[in-house]
Amino acid sequence: MAFTDRRQAGQELATALAGYRDHRPVVLALPRGGVPVAAEVAAALHAPLDLILVRKIGVPGHHELAMGAVSDGGQTAVVRNEEIIGLAGVDEAEFNAARDRELAEIERRRRCYLGDRPPIDITGRLAIVVDDGIATGATTRAALRAVRARGPDKVVLAVPVAPAEAVAVLRAEVDDLICLEMPEHFYAIGAHYGDFTQVSDDEVRRLLARHSPAKS
Repeated sequence: MAFTDRRQAGQELATALAGYRDHRPVVLALPRGGVPVAAEVAAALHAPLDLILVRKIGVPGHHELAMGAVSDGGQTAVVRNEEIIGLAGVDEAEFNAARDRELAEIERRRRCYLGDRPPIDITGRLAIVVDDGIATGATTRAALRAVRARGPDKVVLAVPVAPAEAVAVLRAEVDDLICLEMPEHFYAIGAHYGDFTQVSDDEVRRLLARHSPAKS
């Protein structure tokens, strides 16, 4: 395993990102697992911490099979897997209904984690998107496109671990990509952590409050 826990992974990422400290960064975490990692980056860079919320769009009746992903953080971005949509025989109305259900869940989660706090304005700023790892990259791609639509000066993706093929695809979506570990045999994100305990909603709220814009 490469990392003791998410906090240690975040500290290592922060070291790799140190050159961005004077670029007015905003750190955007994918909850829930990305938040403890991103909190360490935000602390080291003296940056505010916000969320970028992403949901997989599952095939009706087979919700574990992703036919796309949707992200929202002030701007909505949708990534479609046309191959899966075609194979499953999903029409446009069914896809849109599934998308809208996930957007409603995104809004519910934003209220749960942030209450009435609006998304941080990242226009003209450096946006650093952080997660605890990447598996296929579909949800990450949706997140990056939603971030890009909000007009940042640059977008940086920073993750502790990901398969090399996902990193290669995602490089086209960002201005810089930091990935600490790209194992030859990638099985699951959690396999690269000693402690990969599920992050609670309370911990997400606590870390967001600690690194709010008013405190950065």
